[in-house]
Amino acid sequence: MLKVFKNIFIIFARHTLQFMKKTEKYQLLYEQIKALLGKEKDEIANMANVVAIIHEAFRFWWTGFYRVIDNELVLGPFQGPVACTRIAYGKGVCGTSWKEAQTIVVKDVHEFPGHIACSSASQSEIVVPIFKENQVVAVLDIDSEKLATFDETDKEWLEKIVGLF
Repeated sequence: MLKVFKNIFIIFARHTLQFMKKTEKYQLLYEQIKALLGKEKDEIANMANVVAIIHEAFRFWWTGFYRVIDNELVLGPFQGPVACTRIAYGKGVCGTSWKEAQTIVVKDVHEFPGHIACSSASQSEIVVPIFKENQVVAVLDIDSEKLATFDETDKEWLEKIVGLF
């Protein structure tokens, strides 16, 4: 009985999210993610759940993390099509976000100098760095198959979300 109720709730929640404004969605997701991260200490498990929540709620083309390992970005938990596994410092949107230690919003990836096309379907992108002890340790990368998907609202809320790590 509980499993049936849980499935009905999930279907209801998906349906409800469709009709929510972007800010309302992020507020709800932030609280859910905050509760999840407070219970789990494993970074990879937390990244996997954060990606799943964001990807499911917004239906982005690709949602995932790259972790800084041995001076390059290495693919972490993600949802979406196959991705580039390693990205050099300062290369593409992810490497540039890491180098500049700031969020980058790209309305049209074809206009970003040095964009790395892991998928030709990607049209716009946002990359948000994650900091520990004032060093970038990972980035959250989200791609959309639509132009100009991301804005200041996404930037603000995704920075809050990665700040929970």
